[in-house]
Amino acid sequence: MAPKFRFDHPDRALEALAEKLATVQGIERSTNLVGRILASAVVADRDSPAADVSAMDGYAIRLSERQTTQPIAVTAESAPGGPPPSLELNSAVRIFTGAIVPPEADLVIKREDTDESELNIRLRESAMQCQAGEHIRRTGENATAGSIVLNSGIRLTAAHRATMANFGCDEADVYAPVTTSIITTGDEVGVQAGTTPKPWQLRDSNRASLSALLDPIPWAKLHAVDHADDQQNTLRSVLENHLEKSDAVLLTGGVSMGNYDYVPDVIRDLGGEIVFHGLPIRPGKPVLGAATKDGKLIFGLPGNPVSATVGCRRLAMPLLAKISGQTQWNPPCPVVGLKNPGDKTIPLHWLKLVQLSDAGLAEVVISQGSGDLVSLGQSSGFVEVASGQTGKGPWPYYSWEA
Repeated sequence: MAPKFRFDHPDRALEALAEKLATVQGIERSTNLVGRILASAVVADRDSPAADVSAMDGYAIRLSERQTTQPIAVTAESAPGGPPPSLELNSAVRIFTGAIVPPEADLVIKREDTDESELNIRLRESAMQCQAGEHIRRTGENATAGSIVLNSGIRLTAAHRATMANFGCDEADVYAPVTTSIITTGDEVGVQAGTTPKPWQLRDSNRASLSALLDPIPWAKLHAVDHADDQQNTLRSVLENHLEKSDAVLLTGGVSMGNYDYVPDVIRDLGGEIVFHGLPIRPGKPVLGAATKDGKLIFGLPGNPVSATVGCRRLAMPLLAKISGQTQWNPPCPVVGLKNPGDKTIPLHWLKLVQLSDAGLAEVVISQGSGDLVSLGQSSGFVEVASGQTGKGPWPYYSWEA
């Protein structure tokens, strides 16, 4: 019997679709870097450390002084921010962490391995076991001049900025943001703001949730949010228009098997290749992933708000990261245990709304289904329970704040 789904795991589906997507073409030179995607490697402009430096507060000595039981005269001092003094014969240089080691010194003895007086030191037995090079950080041991210290394709963080600053890199080439459009569909959706919907109408929560997921991301740019009624020609026109101006288009609704679910036909009509239509997940099983001939993303999410929001976070956002130029576009996420896992299993990857309760623990949020916006608002994210499994986990956790 043929499998019901082309892919048995969401990540396999993402990998297949990602192969057909093109990286954004634009590259910008910028000083506003945190959260952007590095487009060119950062190269060390000098050795790091730039000279031999002490890893401890202590005394720089020659190896020949290591075994002496006689007092050793302290004749100079080396502090961070200045050139090193010379090390005279039969003497020691007081040295501080990060200060340059005199070229004549072979090792640094920690202060606690000495008996100190105002003008000299006496080595303790523990100091006599030290080897040549002890407590010295050698020139270039972190990186040598001309070597790559940050590779392209990383999403820049505060830690990366520290590395860049160390090598005099205050601006860098970054990829242009991924231009994304959102299209919601359905005659029942799209009530004007400030008006009270009829019982058969819905306020457009998908517009709000998907925009909120994308807005904070420095490497993405929300081009437009639009709506299309349940007319095939209207949907085609709206999608075609936004594809011309966007790297990716996210749609909600129109991907199931109903009479007004035109998204698959419209995508094919515009020349798009559907890589998957339906994945073994709950909620969001009818989800659709496609690519245009020039590598743009078309991603169809179910119209139900929980399905749309969960699907965007779990599936669409990693694909947008792939387009942005990130090499680690679908990295492993943190895991949490469940306090109230229940014992039910389903033959699908179950994306359960949860609320973090303690460090590494979460509680399942009781939900009435994929239209329950109250339960969605009570969650901090969701966990992914593998197909056919149950229990406390730990399970992968996807936060709304990612």
